Amino acid sequence: MNKVAAFAWLALLGFISPAFSQTADPEKSAAEMITPASQQAIDRGLEWLASRQNDDGGFGSGAVRGNAAISALCGMAFMSGGSTPGRGSHGIRVQKTIDYLLAAAQPSGCIAEANVSGRGPMYSHGFATLFLAECYGMSHRDTLREKLAEAVKLIINSQNKEGGWRYFPKKDDADISVTVCQVMALRAAHNAGIFVPHETVERAVDYVKKCQNADGGFMYQLAAGGGESRFPRSAAAIVALNSAGIYRGAEVAKALDYLDQSLPQPGVVRRDENYEYGQYYAVQAMWHAGGKHWARWYPAIREELIAAQRTDGSWTSPSWGAEYATAMSLIILQMPENQLPIFQR
Repeated sequence: MNKVAAFAWLALLGFISPAFSQTADPEKSAAEMITPASQQAIDRGLEWLASRQNDDGGFGSGAVRGNAAISALCGMAFMSGGSTPGRGSHGIRVQKTIDYLLAAAQPSGCIAEANVSGRGPMYSHGFATLFLAECYGMSHRDTLREKLAEAVKLIINSQNKEGGWRYFPKKDDADISVTVCQVMALRAAHNAGIFVPHETVERAVDYVKKCQNADGGFMYQLAAGGGESRFPRSAAAIVALNSAGIYRGAEVAKALDYLDQSLPQPGVVRRDENYEYGQYYAVQAMWHAGGKHWARWYPAIREELIAAQRTDGSWTSPSWGAEYATAMSLIILQMPENQLPIFQR
């Protein structure tokens, strides 16, 4: 489905404000936002990442070897630079990632590595579904549509009564982080022409909105008092609303104000186990917000990531490994390229 049709669908649902315009804020071109230094960082990062693909097509090493979420994010990093399945400088890497994730698809429709982490398969499933939906239409394989449709069906059928999702494909409970992952996957699948019920999106939006705290940030769960706001999950929540077509409104404005408190600052290091996760979602939120939000945030995170790149071209994460950190960093740095449909305004 093209962008115009997707926009019309979301407007019909009432998810897009009539005042929203995709060209409301004039933006600097990619040539201006991606500097020679950041392009060099991107090129070095992509080459390092390409060298890390496992023989079976997956990514990740050690305890996270073959992790489906990490593998999907690596594939998205290559596509963010313009490569597509079988085409472009890293097209073969994208194709091998597709092969790996399709092979990981289970009879239930769940796409996850064999030895999934203790947190359950829904993170892997959500990111894998997102990646495959982005590839659909660029790869002429009947099995891709079949397994993508089954993956989407699993997400739809496992939504809980609150409207969210959690670690396992069960209707028991929900949290904001896993929910955002599934909403992005559903949006990408819908854009690709896979059926997604309106009520599934409506219930997910309602859940995300209920998770917002008075300070504009978002709690982790509605159950047990919810909890305080945190930057990473608040950035993710904005992206969930954007994925449902909500780009303006009181909830988004308050959330963006909350995120502004964490604007990257020169010399201030905030790296923790959720650093890449938070910045991955924050740069998407600012990209869709446009205007002053994007103009301030992207150059700040760009310079921070350039400074953090290691001499071999990679980035590192204390919890999820260098492949994960490098893929996330590359997706962030390449955001102005506007290559992936899920990120396009």
